[in-house]
Amino acid sequence: MNTHTFKVLEVQEIKERIAEFALTNEGKEKIYNLAPSTHLRQIEAWLDEVSEAVEILKKSSSVPVHGLGGMELILAKLNKGTALRPDQLSKLYDFLDCCGKMRRFMKDKAYYAKRVTSYVEVIEELPELASEINRCIRNGRVDDYASKELLKIRKQLAIHEERLKEKTMQLIRSNKYKTYLQENVVSQRDGRYVIPVKKEYRNKIKGSVLDTSASGSTLFIEPEEIAHFQEQLTWLAADEDIEVQKVLSYLTGLVEEKEQQIVLAIETMVHYDFLFAKAKYSRSINGVKVMVNDEQEIKLIQAKHPLLGDKAVPLSLELKNGQRALVITGPNTGGKTVSIKTVGLLTLMVQCGLHIPASEGSSLSIFQQILVDIGDGQSITDNLSTFSSRIVNIIEILKETNDHSLVLLDELGSGTDPGEGMGLATAILEQLFNKGAMLLATTHYSEIKEFAEEHPGFVNGSMEFDIETLSPTYRLNIGRGGESQAFAIALKLGIHPKIIERAHQVTYKEIKNYANKEMDSWKQKELEKQIIVNKYKNRKKLVIHDEKIPEFSQGDNVKISPTNEFGIVYSGPDQQGNYLIQVKGEKIAVNHKRITLYISRKELYPDDYDFDIIFQSKENRKKSKLLSKRHDDEIIINYNEQ
Repeated sequence: MNTHTFKVLEVQEIKERIAEFALTNEGKEKIYNLAPSTHLRQIEAWLDEVSEAVEILKKSSSVPVHGLGGMELILAKLNKGTALRPDQLSKLYDFLDCCGKMRRFMKDKAYYAKRVTSYVEVIEELPELASEINRCIRNGRVDDYASKELLKIRKQLAIHEERLKEKTMQLIRSNKYKTYLQENVVSQRDGRYVIPVKKEYRNKIKGSVLDTSASGSTLFIEPEEIAHFQEQLTWLAADEDIEVQKVLSYLTGLVEEKEQQIVLAIETMVHYDFLFAKAKYSRSINGVKVMVNDEQEIKLIQAKHPLLGDKAVPLSLELKNGQRALVITGPNTGGKTVSIKTVGLLTLMVQCGLHIPASEGSSLSIFQQILVDIGDGQSITDNLSTFSSRIVNIIEILKETNDHSLVLLDELGSGTDPGEGMGLATAILEQLFNKGAMLLATTHYSEIKEFAEEHPGFVNGSMEFDIETLSPTYRLNIGRGGESQAFAIALKLGIHPKIIERAHQVTYKEIKNYANKEMDSWKQKELEKQIIVNKYKNRKKLVIHDEKIPEFSQGDNVKISPTNEFGIVYSGPDQQGNYLIQVKGEKIAVNHKRITLYISRKELYPDDYDFDIIFQSKENRKKSKLLSKRHDDEIIINYNEQ
């Protein structure tokens, strides 16, 4: 899996959304490092984990995953000859307490989440360590009762400090110093007691100047009378520091003895945070666990692109029994690109052990690599055109593709001469298919649609288009290629049917009747004008009957009276109400009054049925196919021949 694939399919955006559900930085980091697996058993195990975690969240959404902050720094300081600080030991205690809560949380969930609850068993309870930390560390400092010697020293410190305060207060109250003081207060500088003395009386008081006011008018002096008490207090403070370090070293030693158990507990708690983040994300997208296979079979039922939210149109498709290539046709902005990107992204998500937004019964294949050519990829710095840059990418895809590859190709062969682009696209698809890859490709070329129809293993698909609203529905139909919507849109907007019929003949080398389509009043008036023109041109009087001519569609099975023969409607009606009917291999004109519907074409044929098979000879179809590829004056098609 290369970075280009991850970027095009927007895998990073998925990771960022999952990371929002993680409670710890370590859990978020593990999500960002999430990578797809190619091992079936491992992927199934990952998916089972998420399924169990989802069940746990349904029962209790508050999972005790916290207390991991700063644990990496604590582990980094172990076995370095330095003691842990009180705040670090407090964090470790909080983490051990969190581990205990997790063990209690998982205790009653084993019957429906056996795999997930089993992980908590590797978190070893460390009651002695937790108890000692709790006894020795209180309120962010080493407690007085952490050791007998520390308690003794701190009591002495308290007594000496009280004596020092009292002695200093006596000095500022005495008449000896009253005149020299700026104010009658006692303060501290660097932990030593001082009195504020006016600058001009510096020589009147014996002692050390420890500080000066901002204006320089006041000196903070430690009087000689209290210096002895200060020294005693300093020595006791040093003894306190030594004893505190002894306690911290003792606790650090206990932690180092349990380092392996702590490391394992941290890894487990990080995994729980990582796992429940995936489960919370699954619930946010209504995700499900899908089946996985290694047989190049894809079945998606009502699947959605997870980044589109409620805007996503459900996608359903199935490729199995050797069907390895899906060619999707349809109008621009119809959803072709989104469809193949959805398949690619959902496949990557499953291989990362994630649930996907789809219906139960969906199944995805595992691929060693997913190769994509989506977007123009234009390189300005390399001075490559859109077509050239895409061909460079296609070359790499051709090199890397094997029978464990999923290849996604968007608008293959576009950006160059249509004829050459079509031929190149067809050859590339054929080569990738022969290498054993599974393909999903989008195209505008009708020739590729025909190629797919004729080659085993290829399947056509098309994006649905609502001709009434002249807008795409973004739904994928499997099993048939998309028909040209340009003619239908033009007809809908008011182009005369005769013009559309001529355009169809030029494009597809076949005759198709558009006159029986629903026409607005403008088109009806145009037809009436044409009838009048023909009447005077031919000097014949045409009678326009008021009676309504019944409409029959191409492919309708009809009964002809009075012979009671059966035939298939080819085209019509003309201005006299005559239809062209194929009876026993020949086309004959029959007036609508002699025709009754026997079986509708909708009951006989699928919507995408090619009626050339019925109405045109094999020879004509071959000629039509040749003319679609090149111009040849020697090839003449008589559409009335059978």
